[in-house]
Amino acid sequence: MKPRDAQAPEAIAKLITYFQRHRDRVDYRFARKGGYPIGSVGIESAKKCICHVRLKRSGAWWYVEKAIQMLALQCAKYNGTFDRVIATDRQKAKQRTT
Repeated sequence: MKPRDAQAPEAIAKLITYFQRHRDRVDYRFARKGGYPIGSVGIESAKKCICHVRLKRSGAWWYVEKAIQMLALQCAKYNGTFDRVIATDRQKAKQRTT
């Protein structure tokens, strides 16, 4: 294959350097065998579902601290740890009052 323009060899060299530097991060064969996702589609979808739908509703506004707390609860809901998070929070609140 011949480069179409003079910038192609430089871009190819940069890409090769990137892959050499990040070789341990792009072990796709290992990831596939382990059942791990390759790509960011799942993460982008989860971000939209967890963050945008809850925090970016029409007319909604948040203090940063409260938004972070809400995101933590949303993540706990979707990863199955909501009950544990609530129990831990109640225990901490009980310790603060005693």
